[in-house]
Amino acid sequence: MNWLKKFMYGRYGADQLSRALLILSFILIIIGGFLPSNLSSLVIIGYIPTVMCIFRIFSKNIFKRKQENYKYLKWENSVTKWGKQKLNRAKDSKTHKYFTCPDCKQQLRVPRGQGKISVTCPKCKKSFKGKS
Repeated sequence: MNWLKKFMYGRYGADQLSRALLILSFILIIIGGFLPSNLSSLVIIGYIPTVMCIFRIFSKNIFKRKQENYKYLKWENSVTKWGKQKLNRAKDSKTHKYFTCPDCKQQLRVPRGQGKISVTCPKCKKSFKGKS
């Protein structure tokens, strides 16, 4: 194993983006395996993320790979945050209603069944009416 340590010294290694590329590759290859043979180009396309992953793991340009991983994590966190917001909103749909402030676009949550109410945005202090 000492030869592997010597070989990998100064190289970037695996990170979250590399794992995501491998998962994408496996998904594309599996889906391509179920398609008819005239559409099997998806299998060939599925190897592209694998090659990119191997390139990233053995790269010596560590700064560039860290920047790529940072951008990926930033995108992944925004997608995860969006999904959690939609899930929480769906869970609360029977008990709460959501409004958007017309000035600052802040999402406001109010309880349902209150009739017509005046909603005040805590961020910009703008007041507007809505039916809960």
